[in-house]
Amino acid sequence: MTSKPPFTKILVANRGEIAIRIMRACKELGIKTVAVYSEADANAQHVQLADEAVLLGDAAPKESYLNADALIRAALDSKADAIHPGYGFLSENAAFAAAVESANLTFIGPSPDSIRAMGDKAEAKIAMKEAGIPTVPGFEGLESNNDFKKAAKEIGYPVLIKASAGGGGKGMRVVNAESELSDAIESARSEALNSFGDERLLIEKYLADAHHIEFQIFGDKHGTLVHLFERECSVQRRHQKIIEETPSPLLTPELREQMGQAAVTASKAVNYFNAGTIEFIFDPTTSQYYFLEMNTRLQVEHPITELTAGIDLVQWQIRIAAGEKFPFAQNDFHQHGHAIECRVYAEDPANGFLPSTGSLLQFIEPHGPGIRVDSGFSTGSEVNHFYDPLLAKLIVHAENRDAAIQRMQTALSEFIVHGVVTNIDFMQAVMAHEDFANGKVSTRWVEKLWSPAACCWITDSLLLGLQNLIAAALADVVFVGSKSQPAVSNETDPFNPWKQTKSYRN
Repeated sequence: MTSKPPFTKILVANRGEIAIRIMRACKELGIKTVAVYSEADANAQHVQLADEAVLLGDAAPKESYLNADALIRAALDSKADAIHPGYGFLSENAAFAAAVESANLTFIGPSPDSIRAMGDKAEAKIAMKEAGIPTVPGFEGLESNNDFKKAAKEIGYPVLIKASAGGGGKGMRVVNAESELSDAIESARSEALNSFGDERLLIEKYLADAHHIEFQIFGDKHGTLVHLFERECSVQRRHQKIIEETPSPLLTPELREQMGQAAVTASKAVNYFNAGTIEFIFDPTTSQYYFLEMNTRLQVEHPITELTAGIDLVQWQIRIAAGEKFPFAQNDFHQHGHAIECRVYAEDPANGFLPSTGSLLQFIEPHGPGIRVDSGFSTGSEVNHFYDPLLAKLIVHAENRDAAIQRMQTALSEFIVHGVVTNIDFMQAVMAHEDFANGKVSTRWVEKLWSPAACCWITDSLLLGLQNLIAAALADVVFVGSKSQPAVSNETDPFNPWKQTKSYRN
């Protein structure tokens, strides 16, 4: 560790748990931090933890966290040296990264050119083909519906329509037959235009039961570039990850080495430095992997890599951005134990995973050996509809996969959230399912097995908890109604849902 901080002050251009994560890394390096916030986040934890805070605008992201001019102005006014974008919002916006550099500030991330090269899915696929990286069979640069029909017929159904300029599942449609193609193209184009300002699409073969496996890569500005092993990210809903783990239960040491080297080759093809992720689709029936995309930023699931590889990725992001040389070679890294991350969302799995909003009447995080919680919420926080419904990232680390699964089940059972609906019970059911235990979870697993009409797979694992809840409720009725014991008043209980006067109620 250097004696002098790499920067004096960093503005964190994000909110919630990732802003707090970055601020903690800064404080350990002796760097002051500047928070930015919208009117909806005036009382948020990340605002309270920073050394300074700047109001950007109203709650709408385009008026606050997506307002590049306001972010750069806040950094200059606060005399910050650098901007860390976190993930989401403007983290993969090449124009923003270039504007930060033009303002004589340091962008903590890759170069604008690397972001631009890998941000366009169509261009990225072309670059990967040229670098010799396997890509999913498909076509880029198509325009007319007739072109898409010809391409789909050549590839063979099912196919996947994807937005060229975006990610996160937006502008993405699975098409099983030609009769569905025209409507899928129209809706995907509309969503892509609204989300990314770019309606271009590409088409690929849809691998129905594939696994999503990504490799963390890391490099400096002096030519060093390594991978920090893989993360299995196949438990998804609406193309969004819910649970991640490392090592992947699917990979052999030989495949891990092969895919890791492919990730490094792919990154070198665009002169990459800082943290990034090469994502692959893996077909377990053929053991063939294909390049999917590159995320030119820190990932939500980076903590599981930190725990198993023994490195603070955020601190090294900052140090590399300041020009330091990464002092490690590939052979210096080894995986230690097994780590799992569950994303705790304010959402209702029984209602299509729709977001849930309201005030957190109770928010009690689990604690113990091998348990880490990255969160930006506490009791009394408001969960609104303006931003992503991620409440916390629950991460566990243990000596092996079975122990990690058991530790996660225990931690989930101790995570108490009242006031909004969460996916905690759903994730407990996933942890208890034999498919997850056997590593047989594809990207369509949740979609195929979890729906209001087909939820029997989850019922058994939750039945005992529901029975206990009903028994407790009945016991309480008997207790309160007993002649031998007086009823206990609940007037002073601040978490009594029946005393809430706001519009949201349990």
